Formats: sequence, structure tokens, C-alpha cells
Amino acid sequence: MKKVLILSGSPRKGGNSDLLCDEFLRGASEAGNNVEKIWIPSKNVGYCRGCYYCNSHSGQCCIKDDMPDILKKMLDADVLVLASPVYFYSINAQMKTVFDRTVARWLEFNDKEFYYIMTAAEDEKHTMDCTLECFRGLAACFKGSKEMGVIAAKGVYGIGEVRDTPYMRQAYEMGRSIK
Repeated sequence: MKKVLILSGSPRKGGNSDLLCDEFLRGASEAGNNVEKIWIPSKNVGYCRGCYYCNSHSGQCCIKDDMPDILKKMLDADVLVLASPVYFYSINAQMKTVFDRTVARWLEFNDKEFYYIMTAAEDEKHTMDCTLECFRGLAACFKGSKEMGVIAAKGVYGIGEVRDTPYMRQAYEMGRSIK
């Protein structure tokens, strides 16, 4: 059994990337894992100020918000699932804000398994290249990280459009594969 943390960056509750997170969660739970999903927009997460207060205060940030709890859960997890809709070929602001705030304790991240979920209205070959590189960029900063799977759901825009696509099954099966 693994500890799985899903970070859903979708600003739309029940949006396409959020729905894929739910399917991933369902599969990972059925496989016997301890799974939690955090819908980032429901949390109060401030922007990193680049002040490096955290360097001289044992990883504590000067911003008093929900990020210390999120960061602890990220550190405790064996598996991190990062989900974001594609905004201008990149991750959205909600997800980027969480990424930036990991600076307080980034050297403590070791041996994480990563799964990435991306959704986009556009259906071009290059649509998710930069988004995927953003996800991989975070993982590259953490010692011993392993990319385990990617869902690139293209051609879905309106809330729920992903429901009747093979991406839902892919998310479920990917979650189910975690042992």
C-alpha cells in the first residue's frame, strides 16, 4: 500500500482535469492505496515572495496560509499526482503557486513517484509539451523522482467533456496500477 496525494489544480470543481483526478483516485483506492485529493483552489495558498525566510527558519515560510499542511502531505506521500488544465501551453497559476512554495523544503523531497494529468481544449501535437516540461521540471528538482505515467487529454474544454472519452478509463487504470 502506498500513500498517494493528488493535487488538482483545476480552477473548476468538476472540471475535466478534476474529473480525471477523481477517476485516478477511484482506481488507486480500489488497489488498496491510501489516497487523498487536494483541490488546490479550495486552499489559501499565497505566492512565494522569494524572501528566503524559510532558509533561516527550518523550512517555515513567513506566509501564514494552508501551504505548510499541503507541503507536509506532499513530503509524506510516496506518490504525487499533479493535475492541471493547459493555460497558454503551460500549467495554470494554481498549480504553479504550489510548485513555487515547495522551495521552503524542496531538499527534503526524495524518491517520489510522479503521475501527470493534463487537459486542453486544443488538440495539436505540441499542445502539452510545455505543460509536461513544467511538471517534469518540478520532479527534476527532487532527488530520486520517477515519472510513472502521463495522461494528456486533448480536445476537452467544457466542464465534463472528458466524461465520455477513453481518458477516464486511462485515469482509472493508471490509479489502479499503483501497488
